[in-house]
Amino acid sequence: MKEIRAFIQPHKLSHVTMALLEVPGFPGMTVMDCDGFGRERTQHVQDYKPFLPKKRLEIFAPDNLVEIIFETIIQAAYSGQHGDGKVYIMDMLEGTRISTGERDADLG
Repeated sequence: MKEIRAFIQPHKLSHVTMALLEVPGFPGMTVMDCDGFGRERTQHVQDYKPFLPKKRLEIFAPDNLVEIIFETIIQAAYSGQHGDGKVYIMDMLEGTRISTGERDADLG
């Protein structure tokens, strides 16, 4: 099982969500508002703030779905503009569903 973490443009959230819902067996996701910056920064003459709003997606998926979810996010979030976002894949070491006590691979 892996964690897929994506940072996308807020206006792309519904498009990405609809695309992910088309993935057979999609396990669900958590969405959070966040602010950040990368190499590209906006310049404000007064009250300089480099942070731009993004949506952070967290998806815990079984290994057999990771690549399709990863590619789906990239395709659905793409606008061709700087700041489209980033997608990361990380190993999940362990997890437990609190209500049932299920662990690791059973969590999908």
